Amino acid sequence: MIKLSKISAVLVAALTASSLSAQTLDLPTRQTPIPQTTNSVPHVQLGVQPVPSLSDELLRRVAEFPGVTLGPTQISLPGATGFQLSESISLTNPDALVGGLEFAHLHPDGSLHASLSPEVGRQAVEAGWATLHPWAGRRSAWAGFVMIYTPQNEAELEVVVELVASAYTHVTGLSLTE
Repeated sequence: MIKLSKISAVLVAALTASSLSAQTLDLPTRQTPIPQTTNSVPHVQLGVQPVPSLSDELLRRVAEFPGVTLGPTQISLPGATGFQLSESISLTNPDALVGGLEFAHLHPDGSLHASLSPEVGRQAVEAGWATLHPWAGRRSAWAGFVMIYTPQNEAELEVVVELVASAYTHVTGLSLTE
């Protein structure tokens, strides 16, 4: 019985991780203009002004994710804030991380880079919320690595928070909605 319980627990964990990593979102189409971006690294938006109150609210909400701390990025431009995972959190997709335990980071202009699942990354691009990072094709685990555009209003902030939560789920296998 003990071996069967262990096997059952492993199967349930694997199925849960599999269903979480295969997630999709019901994203609305972004209504504000899609910014132009560079096609190289550093990968930045062009001609977009940040909305500091929305960036502050995004940081406040991400800091509430279990096992996440905010701090200087490990991979992005100076002034960017990295969303770092605690070493105590097990990772479902560790290869999706791009620097240390960073699953996303917020740039000073309010845009973000995030490691979404390939499915959610595709959805975000198609709905006008994101563009693929120039390095997205370098490794299979980076297929959903995107730049999420700067939110311009409260409604857009809600979608951006949902995308960041999806990145968290993709990397950790943990759902923030349960």
